[in-house]
Order: sequence, then structure tokens, then C-alpha cells
Amino acid sequence: MAEKIVIYDTTLRDGTQAENFNLSVDDKIRITLKLDGLGIDFIEGGWPGSNPTASEYFAEIQKYELKHSKVMAFGSTRNFNNPADQDPNLQALIGAKTAGITIFGKTWDVHVRDALRISLADNLLIIEDSLRYLRPHVEHLFYDAEHFFDGFKADRDYALLTLEKAVAGGAECLVLCDTNGGTLPHEIPEIIKVVQSHLQAKGKVVDLGIHAHNDTETAVANSLVAVSMGASQVQGTMNGFGERCGNANLTSIMPALALKMKRDFYAVANMGQLSEVSRFVTELANLPHNKYQPYVGSAAFAHKGGIHVAAVKRNPLTYEHISPERVGNVRRILISDQSGRSNVLHKAKKFGLDLDSKDPLVTSILKELKDLEKQGFQYEGAEASFELLMRRAMGGQRRYFELHGFRVISQKLSGENVCQDEATIRIEVGGEMVHTAALGEGPVNALDNALRKALTHFYPALAEMELADYKVRVLASDHGTGARVRVLIESSDHDSQWGTVGVSHDIIEASWQALVDSITYKLMRDERKKLVAS
Repeated sequence: MAEKIVIYDTTLRDGTQAENFNLSVDDKIRITLKLDGLGIDFIEGGWPGSNPTASEYFAEIQKYELKHSKVMAFGSTRNFNNPADQDPNLQALIGAKTAGITIFGKTWDVHVRDALRISLADNLLIIEDSLRYLRPHVEHLFYDAEHFFDGFKADRDYALLTLEKAVAGGAECLVLCDTNGGTLPHEIPEIIKVVQSHLQAKGKVVDLGIHAHNDTETAVANSLVAVSMGASQVQGTMNGFGERCGNANLTSIMPALALKMKRDFYAVANMGQLSEVSRFVTELANLPHNKYQPYVGSAAFAHKGGIHVAAVKRNPLTYEHISPERVGNVRRILISDQSGRSNVLHKAKKFGLDLDSKDPLVTSILKELKDLEKQGFQYEGAEASFELLMRRAMGGQRRYFELHGFRVISQKLSGENVCQDEATIRIEVGGEMVHTAALGEGPVNALDNALRKALTHFYPALAEMELADYKVRVLASDHGTGARVRVLIESSDHDSQWGTVGVSHDIIEASWQALVDSITYKLMRDERKKLVAS
């Protein structure tokens, strides 16, 4: 029996069954190396032979030497009409040349009859036969009892018999799968107890695992309950990606096991990397990171209400269940219309501003903040704009350029042609007037290009700055096309990322406000770096 909990990641196989979650072979290799660095015990690479990407991955991963993780190939029991040594699926599994193989078999009698269309006895035969054939070829052999919990509820005796056959075939771990995700946490303990008693009575000493899906929002809970009942292997995916509503989320399960349940597994020592790995996976999949995700989301340790902020500053335990640093996350103090003096003072300290709690300027900043938010400004995702607001209020913010006017033209010559967008701008920098023009993919891009073109001569560092994201939100839809809009811009350079905001009835004006803040923040930050260096 295993002494430690075993973490089994199936992001590269089960995770890719999620809608809009797609990975190239290169992506899979990079994620494998990242998971290896985190200390994941087993990484399921895919189903060899099922598609070219899976086959290419198994060939490519042979070129890498992993520090800890072992790559697993995944597949099904043999086709009933094929002898094991002639079954293409089993041959592909062996051909993947992995340290281990995980195969799944049918537990639920409904699936045996309706999906495989064979007898219950024949299903037992192919389970044992497939495992027995694979056993000499690999170091590790796991059996996924597909639909186990549904099968157990439908026909307990048959479900248990399938497990017996898997052990007889040589499986070292029986993974109980809640494939439809319909089992609730209170059902898990009694079922596992029955399984344990049955195997013990039959003299079958084998590890148990859990593979839960999230269709009832209980995959993490089911996995943790299973471990509390003696399961030693937990299967899941990074960020819970998976078919339908997803799989059990390892970024929630691992810290819960390590920090709450005090269970030991290899990756415990690397929990500080968890948030980074979580974001790495979503970045490669080109998906937005779920900010509300427990432990690793950017909102997981974000505080908004002034009373909360004051308490957290005195003792973080008042509103945080763990220290964010333990999972590689950070504490964030948000600025909003709910903010109090504590929030403003916290931000001032973070920005390096000398602001006393009794200074009337704190009240002035709060009043301006609330007035701006009534207009639709929001600073939770635009800290750079808020820092500039504070510095302007304190009278210490330099103006790097003055606008003397801009014009944006969008021209469409016919119904078949796309719009042609051009912006002209006049600005003044240090007494020198600059008048320039630029084309763009849309009016905002044209204005951005024209502004940068005018400024780069004076501030060459702007050439390294990029617009990473651009979002528009309609604030009062009852006004239709005359509604106010809020523009959020995410900008980045070679070492950081920052957000700015603008609000107006005119989308170009709102975009201009956010663009100016973005450039001003970049120039201010670079100027402060030089002062520190000197």
C-alpha cells in the first residue's frame, strides 16, 4: 500500500476534452515540464493511436529527462473480438514506451450492454485479460473503473466483481471514477467502505484512487472525502479543465491536502509554484485565467471593503484562510466605492507615497474616487490609473506631454470594403510641437499608433511597450448607442504589466484617457527606476 498520496494529472488528456481547450504538441511538452517541476507524480499524456497529436507527443517526450514525474499512456480494455496480443489499442499503449499505463473498463452494466454490446461475463474477461497482457510491459499499471459509482448503485455485486478482475489482471491501483459527475460527497464514504471490506475479504491488497468530474460542483469535495477514507491516488486536472463542467481541480485539491489535511505528497515542497503553474496552463491554452478560482485566482486574496482591509492589515487571518504566499499568490487591496481610508493608505504605502492617516488629503482622494466611480470609473483592474490619480492629488505628478488636438477618421468606400482608419495628432513635449498621423486596425489602434509615433522620438522606451488587452463595457444600456462606455487597457513591457481605465459617452475619448494613463504610467515608472539606480 502507498504511504504517500499520489497526484495524477490528466490535463493533457481529459483536460483537452473541455470546450475551447486545445493544446499543440509543443504546448503539451511545455506543460509536462512545468508539471514535472511542480512535482506531479504521474502525468497522463493522452491516448496513443487515437489521434496524431497524442502519438507525436509520446514520441517527442522520450527526448526529455524528467526530474520526478512519470508519463502515463491511457487507453481502453481490448476489443472483445481481438486477442490481447493482436489488439491495436493495447499495442499502441505498449508502443508509447511510457513508464506506466492506465486503462479503463466498464463497471456499469448499462454500458456493458448498450455501449460494448457484450455480455457481463465477457466484460469481466476483457478487463482481466487486458491488464494481464500489459502487466509485464510497464513499471506501473492503473485501472480506471469507469462509471464506478453509478455502476455500484445500479448493481453493487457486479461493480465489485469488475474490481476483482482488475486486481487479478495485475492492476496496482483501482481508480474509482465518477465519470458522470453526479455523486455527492455524503455518498462517497459508505461506498468506499464497502469496496475496502470486499477487497479485504477477498484477500486483494491494492491501492484505491479517485477520479471525479464536476457536474454537481463537488469534484474537489468528493476527492478530498475519498482521501479521508483511505484513497491514496487523486486524479484531476490543472484548473479543473475537462469535459462538460470539468474534472476535479488539482489546484484546489493539492493545497487542501497539504495545508488543511496535512497529507504528504511529493509536490508539497513546491506549493509556492502552484499559482504560476496554474496561470501557465491557461496562458498556453489561450484562455482567460479564472480570477475567482480558490487558492490561485487573482481574487482569492483580494480585499475590497474598508473594514476588511483594516482587519487584514492588523492580522491577515481575520479574512484569509491561509497566507497567499504558501501557494504562490499575493494579497491585493482593491479600490472601489466601498473603499475606506485603510484601502487608500495601503495603496499609498504600496506606491511609495508618504500619506498620513490624519492627512485631509485622504478624505479628498476618497471623495474624488467616489465621484469618479459614480461616472463609471472602476479601479479594481486599473491600479495604474489609481496611482496616477493619487499622485496628481498630491501634486507630484509630472505631465510628459500636452495634447493640442487629435482627429480620427474612419472611411468606408463601399459595402464590400473594410473601414480605413487614420488618426492625426498634435502634441507638445518640452515646448516642441509635434504633428503626426498614423493608420490603424480600427480607430483606437490608429490613435494609439499616432500617439506613440509622436512620443517615441522623445521617449524611446515606449517602443518596448505593448497593448496586451483592450476591453469595452457599456455602462448604461438604457441609453442605447448614447450610453457611457468604460475602456480598460492592459499594457506591458519586458518586465511588468499594468491596467488603466477611461470613461466617456465617446468610445474614442474613453480610449484616449486610458491610453494616456498607460503611457504616463510607463514613463513615470521608468523615471523612478533611474532615480533609484542613481
